[in-house]
Amino acid sequence: MEFNDYFEYKNGELYWKKLHGRKNTIGKKAGFLYKDGYIGVGFNKKQYKVHRIIYEMHYGYCPKFLDHINGIKSDNRIENLRETTRNQNGYNTKLNINNTTKIKGVRLDKKTNKYRVTFRVNKKMINFGSYFDIEVAKFVADAMRYKYHGNFARFN
Repeated sequence: MEFNDYFEYKNGELYWKKLHGRKNTIGKKAGFLYKDGYIGVGFNKKQYKVHRIIYEMHYGYCPKFLDHINGIKSDNRIENLRETTRNQNGYNTKLNINNTTKIKGVRLDKKTNKYRVTFRVNKKMINFGSYFDIEVAKFVADAMRYKYHGNFARFN
């Protein structure tokens, strides 16, 4: 694509290199913030997510799935972007706001009063046991997440 002709990359942001539209945009930062936290840009009558443009500018292609390593959707530095699969991208999600234990993959089972450790591995929900001690449950959750999710593991 012609992204390199129109944009200049500087530390995770895009700047216009050529006149675009009716306004003089040369040298100005390109993009706007979507409600979901991503940065977007209008180009050639289409909207694009900036992280996808940046990746393509650096590597010459854009994969189907991209991951923000640190989980910050607006941090589009090239060193924070990596190619991923759908599963790996899901492994790097943040803690669900409804999680009452504040530990990813750990929930309190009110029937047994134990902390249950469960999360997805290769599209299947796996149970890693139930524990009376929340610290033990956290240890198990972190260890299993690291074992099965590897570099895509997110712990909070």
